[in-house]
Amino acid sequence: MASEPIIQCDNLVKIYKTKDIEVLALQGLEINIDRGELMAIIGNSGSGKSTFLNMIGGLDRPSAGKLIVDGKDLFKLNERELVEYKRRTVGFVWQNNARNLLPYLTAWQNVQMPMLFEHGERKKKRALELLDMVGLSRRRNSRLSQLSGGEQQRVAIAIALANNPKILLADEPTGAVDVKTGAYILDMFRDINKSTGLTVVIVTHDRMLSKKVHRVAAIRDGKISSERIMKQSYIERLNEITSLTEEDEVQDEYAVLDRAGRVQIPHDVLAQLGVTGNKVRMEVHNGELVIKKADR
Repeated sequence: MASEPIIQCDNLVKIYKTKDIEVLALQGLEINIDRGELMAIIGNSGSGKSTFLNMIGGLDRPSAGKLIVDGKDLFKLNERELVEYKRRTVGFVWQNNARNLLPYLTAWQNVQMPMLFEHGERKKKRALELLDMVGLSRRRNSRLSQLSGGEQQRVAIAIALANNPKILLADEPTGAVDVKTGAYILDMFRDINKSTGLTVVIVTHDRMLSKKVHRVAAIRDGKISSERIMKQSYIERLNEITSLTEEDEVQDEYAVLDRAGRVQIPHDVLAQLGVTGNKVRMEVHNGELVIKKADR
């Protein structure tokens, strides 16, 4: 019998209110993420992807729907339980390293900072183990100013792993580095996922980097609109996939239906069809659904 998904999201809604306006950031988002899965969430700016990550991370409260993470109903957690959840269940990696790193500390001192209740020697040993995991053992005594952007991000990943979280959340983790370094960081996430079984969820706008994960969910207008699943022929060949590999060669794309059977059609697809209004023609032909531009 398959285990329950570690993240269960059902009809999730998030509304941001100010005095004058109300913004619907998530509009009935539905997705399940399995334990030990490595997946990416992609979408344009304002699509709701970072809002979704903040919901999982306990940094923002959902407005409606269901969100259960590692068996915990995030709608029912009080403030004390939420602090414990953020400390024990999730680790966060940000695009902006300033949210993870203290510039006046060395790499290993930064990594041991979240380990509040460990003894000194045990903390240092764990910090050095994590730096070794991210390939920075030789830079353990370096301060922030002595590290490159990619090295700083690797220290940030070690910090996110310090308290042995069950889920690693990464919000645009490669956004501040070059393409080669970004690919290296993504490979690191993949290695951590494979060696530890840690669930890893990466939010990114970079479709080229996202092709190295098994599943990619696209958010559009606050809902999951499509998913890309890695082709079986590529699962054992991930190391061969480079930024030059065509995305369609690696993953199959599927549209996602909501409960009412609705599907979102991307704007670029509608443009290719020449659709300018709000109507299209639909036909079922030889077991396939065909969508065409309306005659009028």
